[in-house]
Amino acid sequence: MSTQTPHPTNKGLLAVFWVYVLIPLTWGVVNTLLQAMKLFG
Repeated sequence: MSTQTPHPTNKGLLAVFWVYVLIPLTWGVVNTLLQAMKLFG
């Protein structure tokens, strides 16, 4: 039983984690850009 082989569930959890982190992050960036364009446009 070696602990060095990564389990597929870990990759799935990592992918879900990154999705949950990146989607609000990009949403915030897009909203900020839209507000800036409204402000300066």
